[in-house]
Amino acid sequence: MKKTFLKAFVAAFVLTGSGAIAQEYQFTFQSVDPAGNPNFGIQKAWTERVEEMSGGRLAIELLPVGSVVEYNETQDAVGAGILDGHITDVSYFSGKDPAFGLIANPIGAWSAPDEMFRFINYGGGYELMNKLEEPYGLKFIGATTTGLEGFVSKRALNGVDDLKGLKVRAPEGLIQEVFAAAGAVPVNLPYSEVYTALDKGVIDAADSTVFSTNHQQGLHKVAENPVYPGFHSMPLVEVSMNLEKWNALPADLQAILTVSVRDFAQDAVAILSMNDLKAFAEATADPNITVHNWSAEERAKFRTIAMDQWAKVAARSDNAQNVYEALTTYLSSQGMLK
Repeated sequence: MKKTFLKAFVAAFVLTGSGAIAQEYQFTFQSVDPAGNPNFGIQKAWTERVEEMSGGRLAIELLPVGSVVEYNETQDAVGAGILDGHITDVSYFSGKDPAFGLIANPIGAWSAPDEMFRFINYGGGYELMNKLEEPYGLKFIGATTTGLEGFVSKRALNGVDDLKGLKVRAPEGLIQEVFAAAGAVPVNLPYSEVYTALDKGVIDAADSTVFSTNHQQGLHKVAENPVYPGFHSMPLVEVSMNLEKWNALPADLQAILTVSVRDFAQDAVAILSMNDLKAFAEATADPNITVHNWSAEERAKFRTIAMDQWAKVAARSDNAQNVYEALTTYLSSQGMLK
C-alpha cells in the first residue's frame, strides 16, 4: 500500500511540473509582436502547451517585441545566447542574405497557408531553412504565418490586367518590384496613412494586413473593392532557437517542440482565419462593398510575373539561388506554375 501511494505521489509530482524536473530546461524567447496583439496571445498559449506536454521539464518564457533587443536584432541575440529563441518574420534578416527575404515572402507564391506549410514540412523548405540558419547559430524548429495579407482597392480588381496604372501602397523591396512589373505604380506610405491616402485619392489601393484587421480599421469604407483571399503576400514566421541549446535537448523534447510548432501554426491560421471569415461575412452583407476573389489562372499569372523578380533576387547570393531553385522546383511539381 505504501509503495503504491509513493509511486502515485511521484507521478503526480512529475505531471504537475513541481520540483527539480520543472527546472530541467528553461528558455527565454522574444516575439515579434507586442503583448496586446492577438498573435502574442496565440504564441503564449503555445508555450503553455509545451510546458504541459513535457510534464514541466521544458518551460518557455515569452517576451513581447523589444523586451531585450530590437525586432530586427533577435537573430544575432539568439545566436549569441542572449535570447534562447524567437518567433519572428524571417524577412527581417534579408540584409544579411537576400535568401532570407526570398524564402520569407516570395510574393505571389502562395494562395493559402497550407501551400506554404507543405513546402516547409514536406517539400524541402525545412531543410533549406536550417541550412540558412545554422551559420548564424540557430535551429529552425518550424513555421507559422498570419495568413494571406489583404488587398484593398477603390477600383474593381478581378485579375492582373486591372493592376495596370493602379497607384498602390506597398513596402519597399521585392513587393514593390513585383507590383511595378505587373504595371502598377507603387507608392511608399506607412500603414498609419493608408486610410487617409485612400480617402483622398492619393492611392487607389494598398497592400495591407489581413482582411479582418483592414475591415476593423474601416479601410473597406474608403476602398470598397477588397480582394479576398489575398493573392500576393504571406509572411513566413519562424520559431527558432539557439543551435547549441537545441542540440543539448533530449530527443523527446526536441520532438515535442517540433510537433507543437506545427500545432501552433494551425492554431494561428485557424483563429486568424475565423476572424477573417467573420469580417468577410460583414463585408459581403454591406451593399457598398464588393469583395473580389481572383481565379486560380489570375493568381498563376501574378506568380509568373513575380518569378522574374525572384530570379533577380536569386542572383544576389548563392543561398538565394538555392532558395529560388527549391521554390520553383516545388511549385512546378505541384502544378502551381503556368
